[in-house]
Amino acid sequence: MFEDIFHRRKLNINNLLNYGFELQCDHWVYNTSIMNDTFSLHISVMTNGNIDTVLNEKDTDEPYVLYKTNASGSFVGEVRSAIETVLMDIADRCYDFAIFKTEQAVQIIDYVRDTYGDELEYLWQKFPDNAVWRRKDNQKWYGAILTVSGLKLGLPTNEFLEIIDLRLQKELMEKTIDNIRYFPGWHMNKNNWYTIILDGRVPTEEICARIDESYRLAKK
Repeated sequence: MFEDIFHRRKLNINNLLNYGFELQCDHWVYNTSIMNDTFSLHISVMTNGNIDTVLNEKDTDEPYVLYKTNASGSFVGEVRSAIETVLMDIADRCYDFAIFKTEQAVQIIDYVRDTYGDELEYLWQKFPDNAVWRRKDNQKWYGAILTVSGLKLGLPTNEFLEIIDLRLQKELMEKTIDNIRYFPGWHMNKNNWYTIILDGRVPTEEICARIDESYRLAKK
């Protein structure tokens, strides 16, 4: 719910604190009222920038959860709209625009720039958060960074994930793919490409070594 509001945005902690969020354990919290003081909205921001909301009716202090379901109707629509207005303001004032925002994606982009002097190429206007690297000598792709829903990788989440697609020798593919750390190549020929989620499950050093291998394979 409301994930699209924070898509392609990176959390700015200083701005979050200036907005009025307070740190509690491993997340930040903010409380406000909506719908003419009918509801108390509790907002939690996790360290990865993801947001969760809890809504309580002020008169009864009972949770109101219909806005998180498929319920329809004018009132629940007004509630969702009111929450969305608050979250959009937080996104605008507490988050920076960033196409690829995970720490691992930033590290890998820096590695490719420093090692090969290559910048990501954004080839598709309709998909601004998909980009590729290609060799200068033959223009072949050796890597791609994309943003996809976890559901599209067979995971039980619709959270947007940043992934990297890399080349691999066909004979190594079967023993490499485990659908935990390594996945079949997303939107690529699955005989020659595989996918890694850039969330730390595979160490950055290992991914960099695999980028080197993919770069070599793209020379053929």
